[in-house]
Amino acid sequence: MKRNFLFVILWLFSQLAFGQSQQLELKVLQTSDVHGAIFPFDFINNKPLDASLAQVETYVKEVKASGIPYLLLDNGDILQGQPESYVYNYVRTDVPHLVARVYNYMGYDAAEEGNHDIEAGHPVFDRVVKESNFPWLGANAVKEGTHDPYFKPYVVFNRDGLKVAVLGLITPGIPSWLPKDLWSGMEFDDMVETAKRWMEVIKTKEKPDVIIGLFHSGTDPAYGHVDSLSYKNENASVVVAMKVAGFDAIMIGHDHFAICKKVVGPTGDSVVVLNPGHGAQYVSELTIKAYRDSNGKLVKHCSGRIVPMRGVAADPEFMKTFADDYKAVNDFVSKPIGSFAKSISTKDAYFGPSAFIDYIHSIQIKNSGADVSFAAPLSFVTEVHAGPIYVRDLFKLYKYENRLFTIWLTGKEIKNYLEFSYGDWFNQMKSVDDHLILFETDAQGNVVLDNRGHAKVKNRYYNFDSAYGIYYTVDVTKPVGERITILKMANGEPFDMNKRYTVALNSYRASGGGGHLTLGAGIPESELHSRVVKMGDTDFRMVILEAISAQKGAVDPVAADFWSVIPNAYLKAGKAKDFPLLFGTKNDGE
Repeated sequence: MKRNFLFVILWLFSQLAFGQSQQLELKVLQTSDVHGAIFPFDFINNKPLDASLAQVETYVKEVKASGIPYLLLDNGDILQGQPESYVYNYVRTDVPHLVARVYNYMGYDAAEEGNHDIEAGHPVFDRVVKESNFPWLGANAVKEGTHDPYFKPYVVFNRDGLKVAVLGLITPGIPSWLPKDLWSGMEFDDMVETAKRWMEVIKTKEKPDVIIGLFHSGTDPAYGHVDSLSYKNENASVVVAMKVAGFDAIMIGHDHFAICKKVVGPTGDSVVVLNPGHGAQYVSELTIKAYRDSNGKLVKHCSGRIVPMRGVAADPEFMKTFADDYKAVNDFVSKPIGSFAKSISTKDAYFGPSAFIDYIHSIQIKNSGADVSFAAPLSFVTEVHAGPIYVRDLFKLYKYENRLFTIWLTGKEIKNYLEFSYGDWFNQMKSVDDHLILFETDAQGNVVLDNRGHAKVKNRYYNFDSAYGIYYTVDVTKPVGERITILKMANGEPFDMNKRYTVALNSYRASGGGGHLTLGAGIPESELHSRVVKMGDTDFRMVILEAISAQKGAVDPVAADFWSVIPNAYLKAGKAKDFPLLFGTKNDGE
């Protein structure tokens, strides 16, 4: 009897020991949409940053010190934003790229290309891929005329008993935003179709324990006035999670919204979806815990969290290693290029003509010789102060590396373009008590506030295009499609709905970005290229640099007053109500 009891105890002990030996754990860390925030300093606004890859390095070291196996992934859009990227994209091209060196130093295991990485052009992103000690992914970025991936489609890792496959996908919306020469030799397949095709390959060939999606694509498939199930949807990440079986987790980016949630997959299994937002403000942390049961079957549990980097100290070794690069970037942005006679702000641009946007318009018109210019605020809130202007201020004046395009449109297409823009921008006011700005509202009709307590606009501000070179009114009491009345050309000539006009606008808009030309003006996407009259060969920021440098004396931007919101009483009441909601302060002009 005693022998049997001892046998049972020993058996239980052995089973417990066996079970403990089979406990597996892996962390997967993800950054995304870092947008050049490598150092803890905002080189554009000349002040410290509370989040950057220098802080991420501190956190990665903490995970490494814990002894838990981990993977470190990035989800793209690192090659645009803060000047760190710009300097090594276009200025210091005779040395290895800072991004590749930083990612190699931090020990990234894989990265997914983003649309703003592609936007930098082949000489830049091909160079970064070549200099990286890890694979850049993108299964649906395929060689033109084939389904063969331009980048590596997936990668497999073995970490202490777990075999993990990571499949990369990029948003297929790139042809609608970027000129083809930037992505020549490539096409972009549908995300759902591509995920299904490669899922079968991965399962059959690799037989991994865990499958993770690394998708540079957002969560809202209905964004941009499209059907959420549309082919080649820009933001199909969650659609893939719901329609393609096999994913344990999908780590996403592109839309800058930090999220951690679970989505029900097609077989009823839950799929963890993580997005760390942008600017290295957060790190996505996926934790996989697993064990093998008595039959040898792997039992998994996946959970996630979003880890804030604010308050995390920058890693001293990181800063020392890249000190020369920090100095090179700071020296570049600190070069004086001219002066401004007055301060200008994008805040004014949401309620009428502004000196900020009209200065951009004026350079577009002068450089292109076009009849009309279209432009929008590319930064929601930014200001250029009176006094000396430095290279860093160019990144405030123009956020992206877009190029200047000239296209032709008929007068009617120009009107429809503007109807679309102001339809996204302004609410239809039934009385002076209504909001002027079209805000995001909840189910009860209340304006939704962000984490600062400011009202959220329903649509993206960088799609709020105004026009320059024509006089027109926007009647906010009218429904969408009936608001715009074009009065005359800037030179006083009549505006003709049937005449062809040349129009200056950026490459993003000329390629179809925002839908102004396709959904607004009604031009099929396949015809957009035929409308191009002239393409700039450098980013528009350099055009602005030349304009400021050539100015004799201080630049004195003025609002040209080509357009106005009517009735004036509605504008005045709406502005008084909405300015504080947007910016938290009363308009200085009120």
